[in-house]
Amino acid sequence: MKPLVTDALWERLAPLLPPPPPRRFRSPGRKRLDYRKILTGILFVLKTGMAWEDLPAELGCGCGKTCRKYLKRWHEAGVWTQLHGMLLTELNGADQLDWERGLIDASFAKAPRGARIPARTPQIAANPVASIMCSPMPKGSRWRPP
Repeated sequence: MKPLVTDALWERLAPLLPPPPPRRFRSPGRKRLDYRKILTGILFVLKTGMAWEDLPAELGCGCGKTCRKYLKRWHEAGVWTQLHGMLLTELNGADQLDWERGLIDASFAKAPRGARIPARTPQIAANPVASIMCSPMPKGSRWRPP
């Protein structure tokens, strides 16, 4: 299997990751996993689309809960934003981005001024028909709702 975290990617990403917290002297707990293994687990789950709990133990990436926790921590530390900016800077400097073929997603593009507003849908009826459930019980009826 091709490794998900190549050496080139790891060299770029490793300096951006926050240092692991120091282990306690007394009751240090379980030994922490290597960040590269955790990143492999994160990328595997995101690439396959599987649930975090279904991360296979054979990969050696720890459990899905651990990978999800580190993904959240690294997001809050701004690691992914820094990596995105660094990669964009590298690609721009090497003239590998072709801005002539850019695309704007319509869900984020603001409508131009003077755009036509669609007509309102007219109401179906002013007086809705009374349903059986809303009508009063006839006199002398023995049926009662459960």
